[in-house]
Amino acid sequence: MEKYRIMCMPLVFAAFFFISCHPALVPTAIAYKEYAINSEQPKDAALVSLMKPYKDSVLKSMSEVVGTTNKTLIHKRPEGTLGNFVVDAILYEAKLKFHFPIDIAIVNDDGLRIDRIAAGNVTKWDIFNVMPFENLMVAQKIRGDVLQQYLDLIAGDGGWPVAGMTMQIKGSKAVNVQIGGKPLAMDKMYTVINSDYIANGGKNASMLKNIPQQNSGYLLRDAIFDFIKAKENIITSNEENRVTNAQ
Repeated sequence: MEKYRIMCMPLVFAAFFFISCHPALVPTAIAYKEYAINSEQPKDAALVSLMKPYKDSVLKSMSEVVGTTNKTLIHKRPEGTLGNFVVDAILYEAKLKFHFPIDIAIVNDDGLRIDRIAAGNVTKWDIFNVMPFENLMVAQKIRGDVLQQYLDLIAGDGGWPVAGMTMQIKGSKAVNVQIGGKPLAMDKMYTVINSDYIANGGKNASMLKNIPQQNSGYLLRDAIFDFIKAKENIITSNEENRVTNAQ
C-alpha cells in the first residue's frame, strides 16, 4: 500500500499543477446577430432532400379526411357552432373516460385557433389547426360559489364554449346560470371538465388552481377525433343560446 501511495504522488502533483496554471475563463461580453428566415433565403438542397420523405409523410397523414360537415362551423363569441362542436366532443368523451358523473365542460375560447371549418370534408389538419396545443382533459369538483367566480371570468372575457349548462352575460357577470336545467346552487359541488392549462390557473382562472384534479392523460384534441368517429364521421353543430348577452 505504501508503494502505491508513493507512485501516485507525482500524478497528484501534476494534476494540481495543471489546474493551477489553467484558471477558469469568465465571459466578459455576449454578442449575437439576428438572421431573418423567409422565402428570400436560399434553400439548402441537401437539407431539403433529407427532409422531403418526412415532409411527404406528414402531409399525407394530415390530409386524411376524418369527417364531413354540411355547413361551415364558425368560431365567434359569445357562442358559435365551432366552439359548440369542440366542447360537445369533450363532454361526450369525458363521460366515457371518467368513472363518475360529469356536469359540464368548458373550453377556453382563445384555445380555438382558427375562425372556421369550411363545409365539406374535414381533415386532420383542420382539427390540429383548431386545437394545436397538447392540452389535457382535466376533471375538477368545484363548489358552486367558486364556479360562479369562474363563470364571471368567462363572462368578462366575452363568453367561452360550454356544454351541459347555459348562462347569460350581464356586464362582466354570469347571470341566470343553469346547469342540467337547474339554477346554479352556491353550496353544491359540480364536476367540471377543463383543460389542464385552465385548471392550473391559466387565463386568470386562479380560483381553480388549488382544486384537486383528475387527469387521465387524454388530450382534448384526441377527444375531438374520437367523438367524430363515434358519430360515424358526421360533424353537426348548432347555436343553442347556451351563452347569450342579457337584455
